[in-house]
Amino acid sequence: MPRPLSGRRVACCMSLRAFKPVGAPARELDEVVLSLDQAEAIRLADLEGLYHEAAALRMGVSRQTFGRIVELARRTIADAIINGKYLRIEGGEVVVAREGERPMKVAVPAREGLVDAHFGHCEHFMVYSLDADKRVSSEERLDSQEGCGCKSSIVGVLARMGVTHMVAGNMGEGAVRVLQAHGISVTRGASGDAREAVEHFVAGTLVDSGEACAGHAGQRGHGNHGGHDCHRS
Repeated sequence: MPRPLSGRRVACCMSLRAFKPVGAPARELDEVVLSLDQAEAIRLADLEGLYHEAAALRMGVSRQTFGRIVELARRTIADAIINGKYLRIEGGEVVVAREGERPMKVAVPAREGLVDAHFGHCEHFMVYSLDADKRVSSEERLDSQEGCGCKSSIVGVLARMGVTHMVAGNMGEGAVRVLQAHGISVTRGASGDAREAVEHFVAGTLVDSGEACAGHAGQRGHGNHGGHDCHRS
């Protein structure tokens, strides 16, 4: 007996629910249907550019299930475009996520309780959970893994913990892109006490500086780390 479908979370409210070739009456066209969960999968994977694991977390499904949803969605859209069919968007087992429903969780690369200037070589991450009033409700420590942060699996670990934001000192653009592809937004330019940096971020007094560390900018001799470039493949 197949398992019943659980409601898949969707956040987009599409204003347009049907598309067709210009000049062709809808009644004369074959029709295909894109379900709301399929439309959400396309939005997360192809518009926001999230990795499948991060997108699956957003929708509340497994990565394998998300892969099947997005594959079917792409095939449906391709059929409509290539074969000139009427595309209607409706249906699906979905739950509409309200704005602000996703809990806010902020990670800070740290060393001895202070913001570490280098994301890729921090001692550990402090992860702060915020309540509905955006006050810190709990904190936990996650020890950093071996190797450069943007090349290790640490970002995936943070995403699975539910981290939604990263508040950091300096960070290269490659690392920023990896974090964003996991659904984690990045704010650079923080310094001092890690918890206070989060409080400044929540209060709106800390904005992204856009500052990349020297090592990630391709310069040699970055502090005691010997210089490196995480943009290399």
